[in-house]
Amino acid sequence: MNTKQLERIHTGKGFIAALDQSGGSTPKALAQYGVQESSYSNEEEMYALVHEMRTRIIKSPAFDSRYILGAILFENTMDRSIDGQLTADYLWEKKGIVPFLKVDKGLADLEDGVQLMKPMPDLNDLLSRAVERNIFGTKMRSLIKEANPAGIKKVVEQQFAIGKQIVEMGLVPIIEPEVDIYSADKAASEKLLKDEISAQLSALDKDAKIMLKLSIPTENNFYSDLMKDPHVVRIVALSGGYSQAEANEKLAQNHGLIASFSRALSQDLTAGQTDEEFNALLSKSVQDIYEASIK
Repeated sequence: MNTKQLERIHTGKGFIAALDQSGGSTPKALAQYGVQESSYSNEEEMYALVHEMRTRIIKSPAFDSRYILGAILFENTMDRSIDGQLTADYLWEKKGIVPFLKVDKGLADLEDGVQLMKPMPDLNDLLSRAVERNIFGTKMRSLIKEANPAGIKKVVEQQFAIGKQIVEMGLVPIIEPEVDIYSADKAASEKLLKDEISAQLSALDKDAKIMLKLSIPTENNFYSDLMKDPHVVRIVALSGGYSQAEANEKLAQNHGLIASFSRALSQDLTAGQTDEEFNALLSKSVQDIYEASIK
């Protein structure tokens, strides 16, 4: 584990940029960027275009370590280069931004009010490649749609079981049990979720370090006690479908919670913009998210 990167994530001011759309979400991300499906004819062309989009974001002067602590990458992005350097090396060496990797394979079908992660049979191989490519940590997402105690328990147990496997490889896992912001019983789900997370934290090895990525809670500062746990490097928030303005407003009311936004970060960016227009819009997004993260 890179101790400089660990200290930066633990104590630094700023937020984590989520640039990890993958698989089925990639066409949607490209469409929002103004690149339609007619612009590519196969998966390789699609991923080349999305890497161009991410490269443009990463190389922008607005993508600045004064405001951005880390960036979450998709596997395909990790394997590609920017200006002759692997993406993770470019992020850290040129930008001073800590690289993370999305490792999950998507969500399983809904059962007991939740969607667990699909099996990851090749996870060890992926983690080994991540270590070789100087990745600091990982991210994996589950989804909670109902306040179902049995389902939420399964989500947290699965997240922490895989998290321990990631810790053993010398990486810091971001554990992401998202609570659907449109759930009718969101607050009840968050209560069950926090209890399960607390139980799992108490069972971790003394030196294990993890991060949490959670939906912005219904009750302000609801996760403050989890932030004090010695195993928790940082708690970051996902925008979960809120607009950038909504997400920033809610985030600012939760002291110590920092952003890890995807759609809310790239909102309004398009391929047809001039570099001046693109950089100005990205700069405003970065500044607004940063301000919400440090309140």
